[in-house]
Amino acid sequence: MPDASSGFRVEVLGDHDRSAFSCGVEPLDRYLKQQAGQDARRNVAVPFVLVAADQRIAGYYTLSATALKGDDLPPELVKKLRLPRYPELPATMLGRLAVDSGFRGQRLGEFLLLHALRRAWIGSQQVASLGVIVDAKDESARQFYLHYHFLSFPENPRRLFLPMKTVAALFASDTEGLAKP
Repeated sequence: MPDASSGFRVEVLGDHDRSAFSCGVEPLDRYLKQQAGQDARRNVAVPFVLVAADQRIAGYYTLSATALKGDDLPPELVKKLRLPRYPELPATMLGRLAVDSGFRGQRLGEFLLLHALRRAWIGSQQVASLGVIVDAKDESARQFYLHYHFLSFPENPRRLFLPMKTVAALFASDTEGLAKP
């Protein structure tokens, strides 16, 4: 996985060249090329790009705030997390995550997911979020998130949830660098 010596870095989307990005999923490619900048300017989502040493975008993800209906969560999870019975509860949306086809096989999807989760965890210490929500595009994406212990919503199996308590446990010993995920 990438580290400081690998030449990869994660940045907020700016004036990066997005034209060559291709993950093989047309809606994800189109989003990065045509919509991501607009979403950033409108404060709808914050796109983060994984930039390779040669300046190519190797992957990206987006984060935004969201709310979920308390009734959508499984009752046993509500009880286990001791959640209040509010009509809506705050969460973080992992809106999109994709890796360019030319960078497959390097575990960059896992790296981007962990980077996004860490950033969500840090944010939750400033603005409440009880977990990370993702809507898997297909069964393959759903299996990817299930592998990382996301839980499916009973009424919509492609909508998945990872409690912030679970995310926090991943990074609990990480007390340095809280400002830079």
